[in-house]
Amino acid sequence: MTTKILTPKAEIHCHLEGSIPPALARELAERNGIALPSNLFDGNGHYAWKDFLSFLDSYDRVCTALKTPRDFSDVIYSYLATAAREGATYVEMFCSPERPAKLGISYADWLAALASGIDRAGREFGVVGRIIIICIRHLGPERALAMAKVMVAEPHPYVVGFGMGGDEARFAPIDFAPAYRLVHEKGYGCTAHAGEVVGPESVWAAIRDLPVTRIGHGVRSAEDPALMAELARRGIVLEVCPGSNVALGLYADRAAHPLHRLIDAGVPVTLNSDDPPFFHTSLGLEYEMAGLGEQELRVIARRTIEASFVDADTKRKLLKEMVA
Repeated sequence: MTTKILTPKAEIHCHLEGSIPPALARELAERNGIALPSNLFDGNGHYAWKDFLSFLDSYDRVCTALKTPRDFSDVIYSYLATAAREGATYVEMFCSPERPAKLGISYADWLAALASGIDRAGREFGVVGRIIIICIRHLGPERALAMAKVMVAEPHPYVVGFGMGGDEARFAPIDFAPAYRLVHEKGYGCTAHAGEVVGPESVWAAIRDLPVTRIGHGVRSAEDPALMAELARRGIVLEVCPGSNVALGLYADRAAHPLHRLIDAGVPVTLNSDDPPFFHTSLGLEYEMAGLGEQELRVIARRTIEASFVDADTKRKLLKEMVA
């Protein structure tokens, strides 16, 4: 019997709460005495939603199962373990302090819990996990700046970057420039969701007004040849999540997805899962369904490590192991 050798993988765009599989959501809810609504799941036990708004509602309902620092630790451990089984050697998770703050969990205690889950996964599976603190765009620039101030005042070795999620149509990237400037000047990597729901103008604004080296999603860049050329020229990496884009109706199917157009235009892309259990995908499935050859996938995996915000020594080690 031969053992299949997995293509090495890495991921830099996955949301912590969005990584919770249904089984874990039920387990957390039972542990915390929470009754999840029956219509949260379909007949097959998957999350049930039909459009973007109902997806957000399902996402929020799942999050009600989170109550304690241990819960957050278990979530990040669970995802890292799953990704490692599919060949991932490195994962950056998008983590928002907003939810634990509402639960009365301090920033330091929340980070300690996440670090505990990361360390456990590292010991058991050899995967390296790191954290990107994200602000929520539609909550406004003042909240983002306050979050950035806490982040730089209480540094943690596993916190390597700053990003922004939320409603892409609210506010402009320049409104968040003070928060981004603060973290950038302290040496943190920066990324921002753009060019997902809103068109190329969203990406133009992000790369013009924020010190970003990566764009979350960014697939609408394919609609503007000049923008693709600019991304290629500047080496700005797109955190592409095809399964998410198709599930949310941005594209009819994977064949219609612009992944290959972006690659052909010289735009540096990576493959990621976003909110995998909600979109019936995984990091492994994204690699499998990309329509790329083994060598092309290895290039993407290596680029993902190169574009990561992890410290230089760890990055060198990961790249060396990936080649080996």
